[in-house]
Amino acid sequence: MSRVLIIGAGGVAGVVVKKCAMLPEYFSEIHLASRTVSKCENLQNEVGKDRVVGVYKVDADEASEVADLIRKVEPDLVINVALPYQDLPIMDACLETGVHYLDTANYEPKDEAKFEYSWQWAYHERFKEKGIMALLGAGFDPGVTNVFTAYAAKHYFDEIHYLDIVDCNGGDHGQAFATNFNPEINIREITQRGKFWENGAWHETDPISVREDLDYPNVGVRASYLLFHEELESLVKHFPTLKRARFWMTFGDEYLTHLRVLENVGMTSIKPVDFQGQKIVPLEFLKAVLPNPGSLAEGYTGRTCIGTYVTGMKDGQEKTIFIFNNCDHAVCNDEVGAQAVSYTTGVPAMIGASMMLQQHWMKPGVWNMEQFDPDQFMERLSQYGLPWQVIECDSPFKR
Repeated sequence: MSRVLIIGAGGVAGVVVKKCAMLPEYFSEIHLASRTVSKCENLQNEVGKDRVVGVYKVDADEASEVADLIRKVEPDLVINVALPYQDLPIMDACLETGVHYLDTANYEPKDEAKFEYSWQWAYHERFKEKGIMALLGAGFDPGVTNVFTAYAAKHYFDEIHYLDIVDCNGGDHGQAFATNFNPEINIREITQRGKFWENGAWHETDPISVREDLDYPNVGVRASYLLFHEELESLVKHFPTLKRARFWMTFGDEYLTHLRVLENVGMTSIKPVDFQGQKIVPLEFLKAVLPNPGSLAEGYTGRTCIGTYVTGMKDGQEKTIFIFNNCDHAVCNDEVGAQAVSYTTGVPAMIGASMMLQQHWMKPGVWNMEQFDPDQFMERLSQYGLPWQVIECDSPFKR
């Protein structure tokens, strides 16, 4: 038996549910829970009640409520594809009930635009003593990019020195302004200060202030901006030979113009304001009026290109490789009714869960993706919809 409880029913969760449902040899029984039970029921109807055998209403902010549900379902693993500020309550529930845990993004407080692994890493000893495992950041970035780095370090280098993770969405959804995943999380991530690792220390930049025009395979040249992303924190910890590590994401001029206007008028704020006698959070209101990311799949054209440039030493010579995946929005829609950004997050979560359930990756404690052997995960990426390539190249970044 391999019974899983999936918490969350958004775009990424839809991909996770459908991909798990296709693989009964890995996932013999699927249960689905969300604050909005109708979303769970819709997914259950799409894949069939023989695959999603139970749907439930749960407030993932409440650890006790999640723990009660876990006792009812008795899963082998909880797959958390809810919101990042719900990570700790769900981890608390797993710790209380003795059940393995997986998520796709690290914790951040709801009232503060700050995300880091320290809160979740603090659970390591308690998970270890309980004999259960937590796998953190099992999406694409974080997630696959961590595994790409581990794969490069294992197979291509004696020592890695420079790492640049690049995330390009070369697609077109036809909307004037929309985010490809939860607007509340996406905008918090973009509007905070940038940060990168160099020469043993963190360095900060103003938001969206450092730009490189990069040529992405099968997409073309796109403006790419330096951000902080959580995988940098774990990678510089687990690969101490890194001299520099950075993260880049593409944004179009129209997107940045909309974002700048919204920010200037206060609509991206997470601080409550008074409105007609009520407290509202502007960013939460903005989320309510923007297109639902899960609705973007139909008619979405183009591809993503996400990967890692790794530079290091092999047999006394410096070399650079680029490990990457291209994902086509239309192909994802045809397969599971999702756009590529949801697909590239949901598929790795399913694979990570399968690796845990089959004991390939299983060790009590709290772990990041790069801390396990990458080879079988890389094989499953190609097998289940995310084929990757490795090319040797000159680094596009100046040092």
